[in-house]
Amino acid sequence: MIKRSLLLSLFLATTAAQAQDKAAAQPDMAKAKQTAEQVCGACHGADGNSQIPANPKLAGQHAEYLLKQLRNFKSVDGKPAERVNGIMGGMVAALSDDDMKGLSAHFASQQLKSESSKNQASIELGQRLWRGGDQKRGIPACAACHGPAGAGLPAQYPRLSGQFAEYTEAQLKAFRAGERANDPAKMMRTIARPSPTTPPACAERRQPPGPPSPRLRPPRGHEAGDGPSGQREGWSRPPLFHFQGR
Repeated sequence: MIKRSLLLSLFLATTAAQAQDKAAAQPDMAKAKQTAEQVCGACHGADGNSQIPANPKLAGQHAEYLLKQLRNFKSVDGKPAERVNGIMGGMVAALSDDDMKGLSAHFASQQLKSESSKNQASIELGQRLWRGGDQKRGIPACAACHGPAGAGLPAQYPRLSGQFAEYTEAQLKAFRAGERANDPAKMMRTIARPSPTTPPACAERRQPPGPPSPRLRPPRGHEAGDGPSGQREGWSRPPLFHFQGR
């Protein structure tokens, strides 16, 4: 009887401790919303839907990716930031890790208002590179990591659909020039280097209105997209790239 009582007490104590740890790990969403409105909103919009192509949309991006970018912008113990940006470096300087977790969760929970492609001339090439890459130039298919519809993969690859094409192009060029170097194993720096024409073409991926031409249809078995809720998404109007972080 005593043994059972001890086991029960131990179980209850462990459960309570786990509940406290879980509660402590939850970000302060009210504080995050306030910070987003007062600090982030001027450039990115309080809901993460920036109106300026130079400032990326953050709404709907994976929280893990946003958190990584915020951490990378911050200089720690006098060491240079992994992702150098004068504006963002100043913005994150006073943020704690809990603040960053809260902001990441806040923006990830917002509804993305997707942008539309403006450069029709680059769309077809962008679609080919996205779906099949270019073996001769050593460019792998973007969809292999970021998904057929650009929804990405949490904690590994960012969502690219719905982002400003101008911002996506700027990031590809920054990777190519080595100005941005916080990609794991130099993956994006390697991919972005093959050709000067690759970045702008990749940045445009919305197919023109109307049914797709036969040669642009997805291969059999890949008709379904990878939207945020896992629903099927037709290829007649695939979404734009979406590259989050600043």
